[in-house]
Amino acid sequence: MYSYENREYIDTDFSPSDLSGGELRGCTFERCRFVGARLEEIWTEGCRFTDCDFTGSQLNASLHIRSAFTNCTFRGASLFVAKFESCKMTGSDFNEANLDGITILGGDWSYTNLRFANLAKQSLRGIRLSEADLYSCNLEKADLRDADLTRAQLGKVRLQGTDLRGAVMDGVDFTSMDVKGAKMDSLQAVAFLRAYGAKVEN
Repeated sequence: MYSYENREYIDTDFSPSDLSGGELRGCTFERCRFVGARLEEIWTEGCRFTDCDFTGSQLNASLHIRSAFTNCTFRGASLFVAKFESCKMTGSDFNEANLDGITILGGDWSYTNLRFANLAKQSLRGIRLSEADLYSCNLEKADLRDADLTRAQLGKVRLQGTDLRGAVMDGVDFTSMDVKGAKMDSLQAVAFLRAYGAKVEN
């Protein structure tokens, strides 16, 4: 068990260290490597990770509050039952990461790569996913009410039972997605019909 506060690390290689169970507050990490590192049950608050590499790392049961992970790589990482509360994740890559049981409470996930991710039954209400790549993502029965999906890539996304009411979907290609079984509000329904050439009149 360790606890660090307001420390700064630049171009530091922590891979493949065992850093599990620690507490980090207000720490800054720039271009650091955590490849294959053990970070289970780590707790971060107000930390900033920029251009860091978490490839193959273990972040199971970790907790992150108001931390930022911008332009980070989580390729093949395990985030089983990890929790992110009001975090900024813009530009990060979660390709082949294990997101089973993850909890996302608010925050900014714009420009993230979440292709093929399993986010079924997740509460994603109000989060920002502007221009995020959600191609072939499983969003069945997820709550996306009031989320920002502006210009998000939603091709082949599974939306059976997904609640999209109130979500901002400007610039979304409705022709690339199957909305069968999804819950939509009237504005979204009109945008969907117009995408297929229908003339909607009041």
